[in-house]
Amino acid sequence: MHIPDNYLSPATCGTLLLAVTPIWTVSVLKVKAQIKTKRETIPMMGVTAALAFLIMMFNVPIPGGTTAHAVGGTLLAVLIGPWAACLSLSVTLLLQALLFGDGGVIAFGANVLNMAVIMPFVGYAFYRLGQRLGHERIGLAVGAYVGICTAALAAGVELGLQPLLFHTASGQPLYCPYGLNITVPAMLLAHVLVAGWVEAGFTLVVFHFVKQVMPQSLYQAPLTGAQPLGLRYWGYLLVGLACLSPLGLLARGTAWGEWSTSELHQRIGLVPQGMHHGFNFKALFADYSLPGLPTAASYLLAAATVLLICLLVVRASQHDQKD
Repeated sequence: MHIPDNYLSPATCGTLLLAVTPIWTVSVLKVKAQIKTKRETIPMMGVTAALAFLIMMFNVPIPGGTTAHAVGGTLLAVLIGPWAACLSLSVTLLLQALLFGDGGVIAFGANVLNMAVIMPFVGYAFYRLGQRLGHERIGLAVGAYVGICTAALAAGVELGLQPLLFHTASGQPLYCPYGLNITVPAMLLAHVLVAGWVEAGFTLVVFHFVKQVMPQSLYQAPLTGAQPLGLRYWGYLLVGLACLSPLGLLARGTAWGEWSTSELHQRIGLVPQGMHHGFNFKALFADYSLPGLPTAASYLLAAATVLLICLLVVRASQHDQKD
């Protein structure tokens, strides 16, 4: 679901970045207010950002030779609140783009809209509805499933509009070469049939784990600065996921719509002009790999890097709270 650079026009990327900017602004204001009564919010944002990153490392095969993955958007919204989840997921997407080349740099706003705005807010709405009806876990599962499918639909629409809006005088697409009749079914089917169920299942498992060992980490719980965060349990969960992350390599193939220009050329026999001459950013750990290291070792190193960043954020936030 990570839209790479040059699949969307610069105008589309700029418009979507502008669209999410006020949402970031409101999120910051909401989180500042939340911190006054739930001081654990800041370290939990670091923890959940790492959790989302690790979740997205577990690719699953999709019929047709592509792959997809869960995101954890609804799970984060339930754990720390939808506004804080928006910021945490935005940080995760930024790290993925800058360090690992997963998702575009100029397409950052589009990916944030889909995975850090639409997914957690839609999912959280269904979760709250389930709570009110007395079926919390059903609401959570439905929210996780509908949230990721809605985000996939948005990505499909963004990609599919490109040939209609941006093309040469002869009608050749400048960016994503596939129209809505292809992008929407391709994105939706992958998530409706496979990734949505993985998202719902993973969300329920982690939610049950949290409820059992650290219920105070839930957004709805009456948190106070005196209550423990259960960071030891979070550490166990994150390290366990990091160690298992190479399992995500078992699913072969590239996610639909995330092909490199060479892969796209193999598929359709050409590379649209806007993509061929577009923005080219070289990430430090492009494709989660390092020259000279086995793929599995590189994957583990990527997971460890994010865990280290998470640890630094948690430590810094705890130090600030003591001050």
